[in-house]
Amino acid sequence: MPVLILGLNHRTAPLHILERVTVSGDEIEKSLDDLMSRPNITEAVLVSTCNRIEIYVRAERFHGAYEDLRSHLCERSFLTPTELVDHLYVHHDDEVARHLFSVASGLDSAVLGETEILGQVKTAWERARTAGTAGPVLNLMFRHALMTGKRARTETAISRKITSVSQAAVALASRRLDGLAGRRVLVLGAGDMAEGMIRLLGELQLESVHIANRTPAKAEALAELAGGIPVELDDLVDELAHVDVLLTSTGANSLMLDHGDIASVVGRRDGHPLLVIDVAVPRDVDPAVAELDGVTLLDMEDIGAFAREGREGRRREVAHVETIIDEEVRHFAELRSARAADPLITSLRAEGEAIRLHELDRFRGRLANLEPAEREAVEALTHGLVAKLLHEPTTVLKKNAGSPKGDRLANAIRDLFDL
Repeated sequence: MPVLILGLNHRTAPLHILERVTVSGDEIEKSLDDLMSRPNITEAVLVSTCNRIEIYVRAERFHGAYEDLRSHLCERSFLTPTELVDHLYVHHDDEVARHLFSVASGLDSAVLGETEILGQVKTAWERARTAGTAGPVLNLMFRHALMTGKRARTETAISRKITSVSQAAVALASRRLDGLAGRRVLVLGAGDMAEGMIRLLGELQLESVHIANRTPAKAEALAELAGGIPVELDDLVDELAHVDVLLTSTGANSLMLDHGDIASVVGRRDGHPLLVIDVAVPRDVDPAVAELDGVTLLDMEDIGAFAREGREGRRREVAHVETIIDEEVRHFAELRSARAADPLITSLRAEGEAIRLHELDRFRGRLANLEPAEREAVEALTHGLVAKLLHEPTTVLKKNAGSPKGDRLANAIRDLFDL
């Protein structure tokens, strides 16, 4: 069965398209259920982050699965195939593994060498396993992807300096305001991205940091990380009258702050400018807010542009990471081929064991007078003979699995032993 990925990311789609397709955490299971109901899909993992949405599947048929995946994306985004098709990319078989390993290694992120993506890939896989949609093929691929991503960060300098969206957001705010010392910062959200920003803010000499979330307990827990102040969501707009920076990253499916919300506090700020950095996808803040005097609104497209400025130093590490990915793609292909031969090898060994037991049973009468130690010796001898006879065929099957020669050998074994 072929393996297929269909996706779009920050390179292939503008933000207004990406945010319509993205899947929030509480929608993942529903999307996976829908994917598995499609006729050409037997396994599925969905990776949805602020920079990408990618669906990895094991497919019955390539073209049928492609149509199933495209239909799924169109239905959830209310985009037509014509509106979506130019932004999609598709890979199959070995190129799926190469792409996933590159994603896990941070080579396909807006922030080169990004560290957060490895955890996001792991979370996507865990959700699919919990939902029962990741089977033996995708489990093997995602396990290998996580190993590759860890190896890339251990053996190269790809993840040094600014290597996460959280870091980039805080660094961009600092650049825009000539430093954050003495500033008042409000963080909206309590997910991994927001937590990353809050931890970084806790290391700075801020006047204060405020954390708002729809769940007060989460806001309180994150406030402790940075010596911050939890804020009730109902007080969010009033709080904006007193802060210098708003950093926002929630998983909401609709706007958290519209034009009217921000406009209502501009006049209460005594002319003090407000910097808003929205790293949520879909966006938390109405893009029309950028039109307000005294308000600067930046989003993921600005984060991407900022990150590209600082990636030259890490770019030298790309070739090294690509070498690691090449090695791991080859290793994965060998491992997958060996796994493909496993059922036949198991059947071959089972046939050998069945023959051994049948022959021992035929000679049961002649062996009846043997001492226990002698019976153990006969048992070990016959078991060893079968193992030695099957060792070479097993080794050759594994070595050539997935190749034309391997297919010929497998067919011959099936015919010879009637497997």
